[in-house]
Amino acid sequence: MDPVSRDLDRETGHPWPEREATADLQTQMGDMQIAGGEDMLLDDYDVIDEKQDVAEITPEGSTDEPTEPLADDYAAMKERVLAKLPDLEPEFETTYTWHIENYRSLTRKERGPKFECGGHPWRILLFPFGNNVEYASLYLEQAHEDEDKPKEGWYACVQFSLVMWNKTDPSIYSCHTANHRFNAEESDWGFTRFSELRKMFAAQWDGAGRPMVEHDAVNVTAYVRIYKDPTGVLWHSFENYNSKKETGMVGLKNQGATCYLNSLLQSLYFTNAFRKAIYRIPTEHETEKKNSAWALQRLFYLLQTSEDAVSTQELTHSFGWETRHIFEQQDVQELSRILMDRMEVRMKGTDAENALNKMFVGKMKTYISCIHVEYESSRIEDFWDIQLNVSGNRNLDDSFRDYVQVETMDGENKYFAEGHGLQDARKGVIFESFPQVLHLQLKRFEYDINRDAMMKVNDRYEFPEVFDATPYLSEGADRSEPYLYQLHGVLVHSGDLTAGHYYAFLKPAIDGHFYKFDDDKVIRATLKEALEENFGGDYANGVNGAGVRNPYTRTLSTKRSMSAYMLVYIRKIREKDILVDVTEDDTPTHLARQLDEERAALEKRRKEREEQHLYLHIHVVTDDNFKAYQGFDLTSWDTDSNAPSSPQMYRVLKNSTVGDFTRTVAESLQVPPEHARLWAMVNRQNKTIRPDQPLPDLNMTITEAYSRFSTRDKPFRLWVETATTIKEGQALWPNVNPSPAIAAPVLIFLKYFNPDDQTLKGVGHVYMRKTSKVAEMIPAIQQLMGWSPSRDPVSMSSPPSSGLPSPPYSTPSAGMCLYEEIKHSMIEPMKAKATLQQAEIQDGDIVCFQRALSETEASAIASTGRYTDAREFYDYLMNRIMVRFSPKLGPEHEGSVFDLALSRKMSYDQFSAKVGEYLKVDPTHLRFSTVLASTGKPKAPIRRGQASTLAQMLMPALGTYANANQRPDQLFYEVLEMSISELETKRNMRVTWLPEGVMKEEPMDVLAPKNGLVQDLISLIQRKVNLPEQDVSKLRIFETHQCRIGKELDPKTIIASIPDYAVLYAELVPEEERVASDEDRAMYAFHFDKEPAKTHGVPFKFVIKPRELFKDTRERLSKRTGIKGKQFDKLKFAITQRSAYSRPTYLNDEDELYALASRVDDQLGLDHVNRTRLFPGKGDSIFIR
Repeated sequence: MDPVSRDLDRETGHPWPEREATADLQTQMGDMQIAGGEDMLLDDYDVIDEKQDVAEITPEGSTDEPTEPLADDYAAMKERVLAKLPDLEPEFETTYTWHIENYRSLTRKERGPKFECGGHPWRILLFPFGNNVEYASLYLEQAHEDEDKPKEGWYACVQFSLVMWNKTDPSIYSCHTANHRFNAEESDWGFTRFSELRKMFAAQWDGAGRPMVEHDAVNVTAYVRIYKDPTGVLWHSFENYNSKKETGMVGLKNQGATCYLNSLLQSLYFTNAFRKAIYRIPTEHETEKKNSAWALQRLFYLLQTSEDAVSTQELTHSFGWETRHIFEQQDVQELSRILMDRMEVRMKGTDAENALNKMFVGKMKTYISCIHVEYESSRIEDFWDIQLNVSGNRNLDDSFRDYVQVETMDGENKYFAEGHGLQDARKGVIFESFPQVLHLQLKRFEYDINRDAMMKVNDRYEFPEVFDATPYLSEGADRSEPYLYQLHGVLVHSGDLTAGHYYAFLKPAIDGHFYKFDDDKVIRATLKEALEENFGGDYANGVNGAGVRNPYTRTLSTKRSMSAYMLVYIRKIREKDILVDVTEDDTPTHLARQLDEERAALEKRRKEREEQHLYLHIHVVTDDNFKAYQGFDLTSWDTDSNAPSSPQMYRVLKNSTVGDFTRTVAESLQVPPEHARLWAMVNRQNKTIRPDQPLPDLNMTITEAYSRFSTRDKPFRLWVETATTIKEGQALWPNVNPSPAIAAPVLIFLKYFNPDDQTLKGVGHVYMRKTSKVAEMIPAIQQLMGWSPSRDPVSMSSPPSSGLPSPPYSTPSAGMCLYEEIKHSMIEPMKAKATLQQAEIQDGDIVCFQRALSETEASAIASTGRYTDAREFYDYLMNRIMVRFSPKLGPEHEGSVFDLALSRKMSYDQFSAKVGEYLKVDPTHLRFSTVLASTGKPKAPIRRGQASTLAQMLMPALGTYANANQRPDQLFYEVLEMSISELETKRNMRVTWLPEGVMKEEPMDVLAPKNGLVQDLISLIQRKVNLPEQDVSKLRIFETHQCRIGKELDPKTIIASIPDYAVLYAELVPEEERVASDEDRAMYAFHFDKEPAKTHGVPFKFVIKPRELFKDTRERLSKRTGIKGKQFDKLKFAITQRSAYSRPTYLNDEDELYALASRVDDQLGLDHVNRTRLFPGKGDSIFIR
């Protein structure tokens, strides 16, 4: 089957809209009904895909039903079925009719005669009896033959309609219309279910009195129109789309929900002056993943040089973000400000200092000016961006006029001017200067009081390509140069508050085009796509009242869901400075060097993977590895490859010989090849790995050696022996296969345990006959250690009395202990008089020795927590664990992160002593917490107890609550001001200090004595907040439950009686409460949101006065709470009872609160929106580490 048929067969399944852009005539022509329209292959297009506009089927235009044309009236028919698409310019068009005879005699697939349009051949492709369906299948096909192939990259954007009609009665016809981008890969497009065969041959076609196919003949007319492609991606399917090839730019990969980050980063990247400023930050000596400036430099450099979309993982990792952060949408303005602040800090003291201020910072003046006297209070502030209201404004100028709108302060709202008393005044904001790069944040998300939720504002809001900011400058502002701004970027949000997508339209060059940066794709865009289509508002010409389905929320709406939420303007007279070319000289040289090295390493690994089947990895252990290693066996196979004890890994061709490999190893050891001998290592049944026998034949291949001397599916491990006896340049190797076998020497590896240094390391190897006694190893050990027999330090020692079974010694006067390392959990003492054969010693066995200690020596070593016996040390090694200790408050607060090797059997005091020794602090002042595996944050503090071991603390028993989601190799530590014992007598009290009404909260943790009084807690708070001694008597603490005051705590209250769940607040008793008269009364107040049960915020105590109107009470409430201005005006006040289900009685200005609040349980409620719940599902505030 040819490619056409294969593609068409695929289309008979479940078609994708972006793969086959088709539409029936009913969709194309409004309400007019055309037979056969329901037989289209694809569903009707009711979705606008903002991410991929492959084809637009329904043109905008009138839906009035015109007069029916006849199929042979080609001009009228073309007007009906091939209406011109708006905003596109036709380039070529043609009409061609194929007269088909003997329809029933046609083959399965027929191609019509060629016709020409736009300089290229076309033809109609017909499956007369269906392409695997019970329908006639019709397609338009580009008709280039193999010898006449178009040039590479050829394509044509074609709008076409295929009309099948009765050659005798042209009023009988069926038609379908589609748009498609024809190219070499997609050379045909059309309709698999064009017309049902049963209907085509029926006696009557839709009651017309005759069939469609009459006298075994029918006509098919193709109307073809080729359009100019304004962007290069018109109706593109984006399969195998290459952004770099098409636009010269690359996109950013979306990690999960980081499209908002991608759009901001692309905007900053194409603000070339910003990119150059970032490059000027010195990072050559700070190339680490936690350095956000270095990560941003790398990201920008990769965007410059990469051929594919770039990942932002390095950057988000440098921010300190975890996996959950990259799946949370965040506020772009907040992220932009934090990023700018962080980069500003990094630029201080460098050539780039103040570069961002010059680029992004303007000045605004907030003022209050008296109308009738010469007095003005003003403050000039810097701004990095401007937040503009969208709701209620039609365009950018309306928003600016709203921003600088003047408020008149008169009547009861007069301004108190110093020296002039209460005065009528004007209050407002005016701009003193605008920055070179103007960031405008459009407030597309606002609180909807009717829905009681944050909602997206999709109203139409226009912004110009060129914006004049001059009208919004103060009279005294410098106007020597015009404040005309050119639109540089439009950051767009599509969707609503809960689901959506972010992308950006940017204009990288002064005289260039706009491009759409949509995560990993970069697409050329038109000016209309960048501006008008992001104004928001209703869809053009409506959508028949049904609405358009949003691709993210899957809901229908008559308003566009895509709208601009951030605009970037560049001052026209500064465009050349801001969009300056970034050259190779501007790029830090170390970035290119590092990335070249990384790419070379990546290419090397790729090549190694491709050639992996030709090579074998061999691990070789040397004597130096053995001597540097402390542990079981000869070495560890899992340690860091850079460690001195790690075996060397070689990548060896499988068809090379053992002799070739021996020469390679000898060269690395800097010895002659004949002085090196390779031993095969085997996995013993006791789970140890030991040398077994030398490789006998240097001419065998590596593959043969591996199959004979190694276990299948196990790594090939070798030990290299270097000759110690050399005669006339030739190595003299012991004969390991003599006759008789009893005379064969045994290869024994020796380890020395030094109790003073607490080390157990290899010292070398010896050969002994099997008939030799264990005691005969002593002279060989002495010679290896360089110990003189006459002045041997070990011979002066006495055997230890450690309570362990006393091992025998070589001689009664020699104080040396010998042990065989059989396996990890079996270290056995050796009998001095036994032969090696009786001791079952074989090639590759390990013998450990130590000098015997006197009781005095053993006691001195044990008193410092060290081990006196090799068997104890082996036990420590078996239970050794590397634990990472991190400061609980972060490295900048307490110290560095470090790793310690500890025993699983250690008690709290033992491992605390080790940590204290490392930190040089008193171990009794250290407290440890376990680590939550999912987040890496502290879990519960560990209780000090002698009964539990370190293993039990790190890995509690399975099934217990403490075991859930806990790291088994990490702890947090704190250096406390007191010992753990003293801490156990304290209780941590979380108290929130209220320094200014209820608007400012300062949470603090206070360690109070468990058996103390609230008075003690008050004294501790006083020291925490630096309260003067004379104010201590004014301090009070109250206990709240569900955001209502439960009770005020008496200073004599016992701290132990305060429940753990209580929320505590501390404040100074307000002055009006301290000087209240006998008539005055106090009542409790709280905040709620519409219903008294929905409490929030900080409750407080308030004095009410007799005969005071509530409008005056409101002023005192504003002063008491610290809530002022418009925020206070939004509050509603009500009297409610302590019961959560009481009905609130709302107050008016003329009410007297004192008279109305007469019951004991009456409370004052402040009804206003709970701002903490307006963003459901939103995570923590965004941050950059």
